[in-house]
Amino acid sequence: MTTATTTTKHVDQQCQQQEDVVVVIVPLPAQGHLHASLELARRLSSNLPVYYVSTTAHVHQAQLRARDWDPLKSTPNLIFSEFHVSFDIPPPNPNACIKFPSQLVPAFNSSLQLREPVTDLVRKMARISRKVVVIHDFLTSYVVQEVPKIPNTECYCLHTVSAFVVFSYIWDAVKPVVPPEVEVVLKQLPSLEGCNSPELEEFAQKQIDARVYGAGNIFSTSRVIEGLYLDLLEKMSGHKDFKHWALGPFNPVELETPTTVVNRHYSLEWLDKQPVNSVIFVSFGSTTSLSEEEIKELAFGLEQSQQQFIWVLRDADKGDIFSGDVRKCQLPEGYEERVLERGLVMRDWAPQLEILGHVSTGGFMSHCGWNSCMESISMGVPIAAWPMHSDQPRNALMITEGLKIGISVREWEKRNEVVNAETVEKAVRTLMMSPEGEEMKKRAVELKEAVKLSVMEGGVTQKDMESFVAHITR
Repeated sequence: MTTATTTTKHVDQQCQQQEDVVVVIVPLPAQGHLHASLELARRLSSNLPVYYVSTTAHVHQAQLRARDWDPLKSTPNLIFSEFHVSFDIPPPNPNACIKFPSQLVPAFNSSLQLREPVTDLVRKMARISRKVVVIHDFLTSYVVQEVPKIPNTECYCLHTVSAFVVFSYIWDAVKPVVPPEVEVVLKQLPSLEGCNSPELEEFAQKQIDARVYGAGNIFSTSRVIEGLYLDLLEKMSGHKDFKHWALGPFNPVELETPTTVVNRHYSLEWLDKQPVNSVIFVSFGSTTSLSEEEIKELAFGLEQSQQQFIWVLRDADKGDIFSGDVRKCQLPEGYEERVLERGLVMRDWAPQLEILGHVSTGGFMSHCGWNSCMESISMGVPIAAWPMHSDQPRNALMITEGLKIGISVREWEKRNEVVNAETVEKAVRTLMMSPEGEEMKKRAVELKEAVKLSVMEGGVTQKDMESFVAHITR
């Protein structure tokens, strides 16, 4: 059972200061959503006071996993409002027939308890501010449904999935006319069957029923990546005052050079010893648990490929990452000793962006969570796409057929089959050692350069951020 036990700390003190415009961000309590929301909060806090609101466990999770900055020290305009909420914390099930991380659903449901305290927080701020801007995840619509009734407020929906995925749902439903190059991709859309668990569908329906028709959408993407789909969404919005902003990527596009970094992660020191573009990085994110059979086949496939690799082998997050023990995934006996010269198996939290940005990394075997896709694109690394659940199958299609910077490891229709070692070996060799892979790498690097330009002065992402700040402070 989920119950709210106490409210946020120091809210009354925080709300005493008179402000012009205040931003409140309400993320979904899952790693990818927490991270994107926190990075957006960081950027907006350079101009405005920003309140980042979630349960205590998930505020602490976001703070702990912030990349290369201390959220509690480096951003005085960023205020964390945490609410103490209790919820069940089941372990991940690596043998579930649907890969969606149902162990997180009790944590998702815990966010429903934030409706009253978040409404109260916004109401208090609205009394002393000219405007309160509430940015909420689509999957926290239930929490903010009372906000539009409060004077001096505006709501904006943050989409942490790709614009392609959002548009694909519309295309599924009404089949609008689209350019031929878009239609070719959309006609290959994978089924939504097997993407989500029944528990998630029930939670999502609550959000749909409580949907807030706000002032605009924010996307965790860049127009240089998904301009086509953003343009299509804008044309279909149906209201000239409803706006769309692409404010991503929510990660740095340039990294510090090794000579300026103190206490580098051991994985980066290992990469220093490998040839340029020789290593494939293998990671399936924070929400996927592999079965023992899947781990065995993947292990043998990587070994048989004869390719250097870094493999992040860790279990999926629980709803509260600070609770209890984590399952240690078992490898075939003697495996790590056999691959010692060319393979690194990591069982802890990996510095993913830094690994992708290292000159020795030439490919990424990924679940295609959108944050991971954006990081890979930002670093110019092609992808071996192996989607597991949620929006990932459609992100994978965007990567392989839309942007043509990746290959498919397994078709979604075969999701219930264990990917064997031979399939893994072939995918790795194709991505890392074939002319086809070279072309993908070339396109990925070109896209990386375009993304880099987009965040500079005068770039489209920079202009979108300036437009958004100007709009909410008008």
